[in-house]
Amino acid sequence: MEVCVIGAGAAGLMAAVAAAKSGAAVTVLEAMDKPGKKISITGNGRCNLTNRGIQNAAPYFSDAPETADGILRGFPAEDTVHFYENLGLLMKEREGGLIYPYSDQAQSVVNALLQEVRRRKIKLKCRERVVSVEKKQDRFYIKTEGWHYEADRVVLACGGKAAPQTGSDGMGYVLAKSLGHTVTEPLPALVPLTAKLPFGSLLDGVRSRAGITLRIDGKAIAREKGELQWTGYGISGIAVFQLSSQAVRALQKKKKVEAEIDLLPDFTESELTERVRDREGTYEEILGGFYHAKVLKALLKEAKAAAGEKAVPEKIGSLIKMSKHLRLHLTGSRSFEQAQVTAGGIPLQEVKETTLESRKTKGLFLAGELLDVDGPCGGYNLQWAWASGYAAGSSAGKGDL
Repeated sequence: MEVCVIGAGAAGLMAAVAAAKSGAAVTVLEAMDKPGKKISITGNGRCNLTNRGIQNAAPYFSDAPETADGILRGFPAEDTVHFYENLGLLMKEREGGLIYPYSDQAQSVVNALLQEVRRRKIKLKCRERVVSVEKKQDRFYIKTEGWHYEADRVVLACGGKAAPQTGSDGMGYVLAKSLGHTVTEPLPALVPLTAKLPFGSLLDGVRSRAGITLRIDGKAIAREKGELQWTGYGISGIAVFQLSSQAVRALQKKKKVEAEIDLLPDFTESELTERVRDREGTYEEILGGFYHAKVLKALLKEAKAAAGEKAVPEKIGSLIKMSKHLRLHLTGSRSFEQAQVTAGGIPLQEVKETTLESRKTKGLFLAGELLDVDGPCGGYNLQWAWASGYAAGSSAGKGDL
């Protein structure tokens, strides 16, 4: 059995190892000059490779959550840990079940995978950008910019469109469409969001702890608490990333999308009001201990309160309320260049539930970010890559399906 894996990212390398383990002769074609480029930059170069808290597909976004759930249960986070332990990778666990290489270097994960690729005698061809895949009778014919290959089965694991500098240029969608698949519009996810800022770029670069409630057509959909980074174009930070997938999907459907910011998420409005009761002085003197100086300046500007002005109790109350319920109208997101993953892609309804074999072209398998599945920060997206790569690769490498 000859298997050609297109893409040497997380899902592709896992698929290649799984196919070889199933007894297939495997060739991996990678457009970039090195394999695993996106792995090497994940987690700011530290690579949160999985999360022991992942139990099912509930935290993910997908067109077919039952299928995603089955794939994740078929190769759970614990299997990922055992897989890398067997490759000799030393790991450590952080709060919340997040698993990292002990070295804190993502390249350690890539090196462990490549060592297994060599051990399994998998052929890895870099600088081989695939431009077409055709199936004639029972064989696939794969053409690159410089050569051509043949295989009994093909695993498409080319990634989506996020971080195109790592090789995810959307070519996987073109290849999948040529083999009969449809594509749900790819959108940037785990990405900064653009917004109409009432105080302009005054807070550009300021980081603060905040609670963020995502509102779609006025209804509260989700809430996150964590670091918020203000930018000249809108908002960023982990808490924003966690909400971005839902936000971009709603914006694509022309819905009204707002972020309600709570600048003091660890205190109730009544607790804050009690703390300033009977205090006198300027707004800066009374509230200076609550906020970052630039945040307070922005709030005062929005409330039309002059700097150095003697505080009025009623306006103090309105400032506190504003800081607990500051609403921003979201207008979009930054580009794929700043996105960590892609929302959208090939619908899971177009692949078989347990094998990820195409329902459109027999012998074709799809894995990873190419499929319409995306999850939050915290190892979720890499776990999907490992699990889907394993399912597709092990199935492609077997005998008759």
